Amino acid sequence: MNLRKKLKLYVITDRRLKPEVESVREALEGGATSIQLRIKNAPTREMIEIGKEIRKLTREYDALYFVDDRLDVVLATDADGVQLGPEDMPISLAKEIAPNLIIGASVYSLEEALKAEEEGADYLGAGSVFPTSTKKDAKVIGLEGLRKIVELVKIPVVAIGGITHENIREVLKTGVDGIAVISAIMGAEDVKRATEEMRKIIEEVLG
Repeated sequence: MNLRKKLKLYVITDRRLKPEVESVREALEGGATSIQLRIKNAPTREMIEIGKEIRKLTREYDALYFVDDRLDVVLATDADGVQLGPEDMPISLAKEIAPNLIIGASVYSLEEALKAEEEGADYLGAGSVFPTSTKKDAKVIGLEGLRKIVELVKIPVVAIGGITHENIREVLKTGVDGIAVISAIMGAEDVKRATEEMRKIIEEVLG
């Protein structure tokens, strides 16, 4: 499996915009290469039920399936990996518990990026590239901050935060391996079409 290729178009769920399972199906139909289940404040049992549905869909479409933050839900739903932020479980501990998982680290500065790589992260979610409505307190690193991270780490980098169909080309030009999106796809009226259009631009720029 080529991880860099699988991280090209990384779509994150947001129930404030769309219900998870249906929107994930549409995003996969439109060409998403990875899906992240991200639910804040839901019962664990519900997360597991939804996670199992998403696991089925991602297998059907040959996409990777990640869970934000919750290693228990990752293991219970047989996910490919987990996304961990600076406040979550340490990367080294997650690797000990589940050595075969793909571990993504959310980083908000060059310093955090280098530290996560050193701790054994398999890829980075770096941002916020632009101000974003889904995370009000997100620290904005801008295109320059993103470019620095891409230049100085060896593991794949996925850009996140405020990325739209209008600004995606300039983000891709920083040398990232992929784009992570919430609003631009989950907030679109037609999820499948929004995904198709984004995938088309990614293929044009990254090939």
